[in-house]
Amino acid sequence: MHPCLRQGKLNGGWDYRPLGRLDIGERNKSMNSVDIKKRIGILGGMGPEATALLMMRVIQLTPAEDDSDHVPLLIDNNTQIPSRLKALIENTGADPGPVLQQMARQLESSGAQALAMPCNTAHYYAGQIEEAVTIPLLNMLELSAQQIAEHPLKPKVVGVLGSPAVKKIGLFDNVFAGRNIAVIYPQNQTLILDAIRAIKSAGQDDKARRIFQQACQELSDSGADILVVGCSEFSIISDAIPGSLNYIDTVDVLAQAVVDFASGVQ
Repeated sequence: MHPCLRQGKLNGGWDYRPLGRLDIGERNKSMNSVDIKKRIGILGGMGPEATALLMMRVIQLTPAEDDSDHVPLLIDNNTQIPSRLKALIENTGADPGPVLQQMARQLESSGAQALAMPCNTAHYYAGQIEEAVTIPLLNMLELSAQQIAEHPLKPKVVGVLGSPAVKKIGLFDNVFAGRNIAVIYPQNQTLILDAIRAIKSAGQDDKARRIFQQACQELSDSGADILVVGCSEFSIISDAIPGSLNYIDTVDVLAQAVVDFASGVQ
């Protein structure tokens, strides 16, 4: 079982592991003897709590006995990036692309050897970011889709819990299309947006958790073989997913990719 694929207690097969207790297996055992030296630049601030969450999950996934065993991170927690939702949903906001390009260039010039961006919606601008630098962007959408497609159970339908912008621009549809995996979304995207905004405003908001739980059950009832937590605000409350449902959290996938790249693990 890949460490980022999870299942609740009620179904057989995969073991359930609470957040921060992922079983990273033999791969990370072998990393104890590897010097972690590669610096990773984080395009952060979308939102700041999601950025901190990625950092914490990287720390949790890193086998370490001392400070020097951890992944060196250069974090640009730029909360002034233009709103992705206003730009992509409302068509009223400034283009975030140029700001993300400038951040990427600054991180590369500061010594980053790869980039990570803990915002699913912002991956709409992944191509622009990659054009601006000579170092790789660890694409959390592509990595998540690849992991699901390669799983022995071969899921045929994924249910995406992401921002309405993700659905509108077809980000997950595009990455799963070439893998013969269908994508479905919660019907009431207005409620989904309300929940995301509540988390941005108040953190682990009770109303947001209820909306999130209902959306999870709706997707499962609609035929999703596995859920994809495709919004980093929802990653903050992913412990609210009903225990019987299979899911993958894109922030977990990205965190593991950061650890692997920094460690030289392929």
